[in-house]
Amino acid sequence: MNIAQYLDSTYLKTPEQSGISHEETLQKDKELAQEAIDNGIFAVMIRPDYVSEIKKYIQERNSNVVVGTVIGFHEGTYSIEEKLAEALKAIEDGADELDFVINYTAYLQGNLELVKEEFVKCTQLSLEHHKIAKWIIEIAALTDAQIADLTKKISTWAEENFSENELSKIFVKSSTGFYQTAEGKPNGATFEGITIMLSNAGKLPVKAAGGVRTPEDAEKMIKMGVKRIGTSSALGLIKNESSSEGY
Repeated sequence: MNIAQYLDSTYLKTPEQSGISHEETLQKDKELAQEAIDNGIFAVMIRPDYVSEIKKYIQERNSNVVVGTVIGFHEGTYSIEEKLAEALKAIEDGADELDFVINYTAYLQGNLELVKEEFVKCTQLSLEHHKIAKWIIEIAALTDAQIADLTKKISTWAEENFSENELSKIFVKSSTGFYQTAEGKPNGATFEGITIMLSNAGKLPVKAAGGVRTPEDAEKMIKMGVKRIGTSSALGLIKNESSSEGY
């Protein structure tokens, strides 16, 4: 199986989180991009501040590696206006795909109107600019029933507001990789969580992010029906090496 074509190779730490400079972070992103170019990895997933320079880097090398970025990351509690502004700037900078963190806090509080409004408006902006929109629901923050319900709601809202042809461009994604869990519980994709998502996503594709640490796990996810995998260990998965990294 060609795992590489399913992978979003990811580096999402800010300079503050990693204890390095902006320039060093940019260099890490360039290395990530070169790795993707050299190994047929589908996409790189980076912070918005680096999209413009990484898009240019990839274009200069005549590569079709996709550039993705995160919006409302990682808490998801940004206002709709903030998410729209961040998304538009990323689009202008050359992002091909936008991974939005849904306001799962608002969902848990029962504010479905807000969650639906941000989903529709942000997805509309993405599709109008011919971009892929992925919605991170942060499964580690939800019960199994909530994973099923929120995934189903996103699927329903998508079918109600967008055309049949657009549904393949709207993903439901498992995790940010930054959620703090208690007692060492997994904070990324699990087979159980992904099974629930796949069962409720309807016509929407599913992306598993975080926790996919071996080629065997990746192949199993793909055979289950996952269309994309987000990982900070893309090269290791391709080269048949296990990873102990969190994302």
